[in-house]
Amino acid sequence: MPRLLLFTGKGGVGKTTLAAATAARLAARGRKTLVVSTDPAHSLADAFARPLSGEPAEIHHGLDGVQIDSRGLVDGVWQELRGKLRSALAGAGIDALDAEELTVLPGVDELLALTEVQRLAELDRWHTVVVDCGPTAETLRLLALPEAVSGYLNRVWQLKLVGPRGTVESVRRLAAHVESLRALLTDPALTGVRLVLTPERVVVAEARRTLSSLALRGIRVDGVIVNRLMPAPGVWRGAAAAWMRTRRREQDAVLAELAEAGVREFAKVEHRAVEPVGREALLEIAGDLYGEGDPLPDKAEGIAPLLEVSEMEGEYRLRVAMPLGAGSRVDLARVDDDLAITVDGFRRLVALPEVLRSCHITGAESDARGLVVSLTRRPA
Repeated sequence: MPRLLLFTGKGGVGKTTLAAATAARLAARGRKTLVVSTDPAHSLADAFARPLSGEPAEIHHGLDGVQIDSRGLVDGVWQELRGKLRSALAGAGIDALDAEELTVLPGVDELLALTEVQRLAELDRWHTVVVDCGPTAETLRLLALPEAVSGYLNRVWQLKLVGPRGTVESVRRLAAHVESLRALLTDPALTGVRLVLTPERVVVAEARRTLSSLALRGIRVDGVIVNRLMPAPGVWRGAAAAWMRTRRREQDAVLAELAEAGVREFAKVEHRAVEPVGREALLEIAGDLYGEGDPLPDKAEGIAPLLEVSEMEGEYRLRVAMPLGAGSRVDLARVDDDLAITVDGFRRLVALPEVLRSCHITGAESDARGLVVSLTRRPA
């Protein structure tokens, strides 16, 4: 199975250029690489100045590219399965309106795009698959879908469907496939996310929320890239040089705030006067980004477990490992045997370890490693 690198960031920060530059660098170093666009804007072809389609095609020796048409996938694969599910629900005595609601799956186009990425990776024709994802909001929805769809399918199964055998098998295969997607995304040896940002406070604030959301889902961020950093004007004089110094000081202040928030390691790429288009220009960008280093280290570092439990004198402490900014808004709630964690608007249900299911929450605090929840056993 090839390694997956997913590039994301707020719209307009340059993630497509950096994804293309990374793919070009990997191919130039002898690793057969596929670069994929799941971004509806499909600007990957513009970065290479080469047309791309829904089928992998050679961009340069050792480098292939493809643009995934998620709408086309929805019109084909999903509509067929949706029709089978609707028939099965109606056969099980479910009201026609309810059946229609149950088979309208929000975000199915993103799910199918991710499915197509997995299918291409499993062809085992490439050493690395570099994915240019959509803007951050779309990417977070994309990466959350396997878990959300699992809940949807569980709801379908709880209805005790009585339908054609082919329908039951279709749902079972979909459930197994969704679980394989979740396993792929959360495997630190196979998948890493590169978060791209520009040194602006609004962008950095969104990046911090993205880091928390990905950590909640157990998805490893293996790199943060600060793009379009203003070059230092040196000894230049004049109004333009003064403007550049002021802008660079402001950017440095933002990066200092990013470091104080816990993101202390990040790569930097300076702003260019000319838009980088074509393989040679992209390789120059890769030189700034990686120097003489390898864009894809041989060994991926693991990530700390999302949940860790400790006990002291009958009280439990549940640590939830995720970055939290000073202004992060955190909300906790019990939902049956799950802990609902909401951080800056991103919510996830986390299954509580069995030892904590008979406990109730007594408090919570945060430290440098994340959120710490205190629990005690309920009285008998």
